[in-house]
Amino acid sequence: MTDLNQELTAAAQVLVRRVTVEDAEAVAALSVQLGYEASGVELRERIERLASCQESQAVFVACMEARLVGWIEVAITYHLQSAPFVLIGGLVVQEGLRGAGIGRRLCEEAEAWTRARGIKVLRVTSRSTRFDTHRFYLRDGFTEVKTSKVFEKLLD
Repeated sequence: MTDLNQELTAAAQVLVRRVTVEDAEAVAALSVQLGYEASGVELRERIERLASCQESQAVFVACMEARLVGWIEVAITYHLQSAPFVLIGGLVVQEGLRGAGIGRRLCEEAEAWTRARGIKVLRVTSRSTRFDTHRFYLRDGFTEVKTSKVFEKLLD
């Protein structure tokens, strides 16, 4: 089977749905692969909090059979200086399954969610050292529009 056929077969076996609190442990495990450690308890609380923002924010999970293998989080961002856009806050696919079309399926869900809200721009930021991730987004139709630095101040 060719790589494209394998990718299409894997993507066809993927069910994408909204996250639930029962997904907290699996989401936490995948978050570690993305570089963000959080406990299942913390993720459960975050998922519960997001339930009240379903029109402006969403998390979708990708499942193969009964196993959660990826997630994507999107949120509408409003600024004074620009039209609203949707920002992908995080996207991760389980190691060993990357390149099988799962990330693309999650992005398709994010695109559909964005269009359903009448928003024309889907944006993502990515750490400068994640070269494979950059190639994924470029292959998926995203265009690199700028490079920036992130500054933060920790508050008491």
